[in-house]
Amino acid sequence: MNRSLESFLQLLGRAPRKPAKAELSPEVQKIYFYKKGEKVTKAQLEALHDEHHKNSKNKWRKRRWFTLIFVNLLFVLSYSLDIQLLEGALTASRFMGFHMADLNSALQVMLAHKQVLINLVIGISTIFILWFILGGRTFCSWVCPYHLLAEWTEKLHLWLAARGLAKNYTFHRGVRTVFYIIFALLALLTGYTVYEFISPTGILSRAIIYGPTLALIWVAFLLLFEVFLSRRAWCRYVCPIGITYGLVGIFSPVRVTYDMTDCKHEGDCRSVCLVPHVLDVTIKNRSTDVEIGLGADCTRCGLCVDACPTNSLNFEFKGLSHKATKPEVERSLMPESRQQQTETKEQQS
Repeated sequence: MNRSLESFLQLLGRAPRKPAKAELSPEVQKIYFYKKGEKVTKAQLEALHDEHHKNSKNKWRKRRWFTLIFVNLLFVLSYSLDIQLLEGALTASRFMGFHMADLNSALQVMLAHKQVLINLVIGISTIFILWFILGGRTFCSWVCPYHLLAEWTEKLHLWLAARGLAKNYTFHRGVRTVFYIIFALLALLTGYTVYEFISPTGILSRAIIYGPTLALIWVAFLLLFEVFLSRRAWCRYVCPIGITYGLVGIFSPVRVTYDMTDCKHEGDCRSVCLVPHVLDVTIKNRSTDVEIGLGADCTRCGLCVDACPTNSLNFEFKGLSHKATKPEVERSLMPESRQQQTETKEQQS
């Protein structure tokens, strides 16, 4: 199946499927064949982890947290100092004269008014281009304040769950698509942007800039639900923003790319990912190409890049990025070289 179509269907909730052997490229089949005889011990994996974390130091997470906090504080400084640099909030703003409107909020408004509003079209054009280039769901992990709070409280959830003090109820991811349709219909039928009243993204953005309101009680309820009952439930199963921006980013040139050549398939990346289904390709016999970009539901948060002990996951700007040449020592461990070594031994014998 076409990768873009598969990415779209997964964004709407379809579970990743295991490709048939015929769908695997000859290069991939060759690498998997030689990986069958590769035995990786626990000690070797631990050594890989130690070396990787020594060099990685969660650099992408630190960059993301800094960017997210900086963007939201820029709103605060612009409002507090009245410098008119970045006015408004995340739902609708103006940066140095350029009007910007959140794509999902703009869609809700136009459905509620039952007409295409020219001012909103101008506002979403800038945002559309920005997130088309960066990858739609980059908004979620690099800008959305609720994402950051949910990420911090997730650590508390995992700590409590490990001690039997919290549950992790999971739901079908297609539920998010159902909510997307419900919120759209509510706007269309009622004439009100119903979702904006309960959106933790908008509530937090306005609270950070203009001061706290009673609406923060709703945000606190969501966080408590995620801490004790369902890990990252709002982002995974409810929030329509993820679908809207995911659709924009299907063909984005910026993406996280998986190279299966050196992957040990240990699953560290999937354990830290908010949307682990996009990393299904890292499971053995699931990648159809040697290099493959992650799907549209990927938030480009970089957690998998930080976690991967073999550097098999990296950010890439399609058409501009160039892979670094592997050192000779690493190249000797690649499947093609192992194949040549095997053939040489067979000829000698």
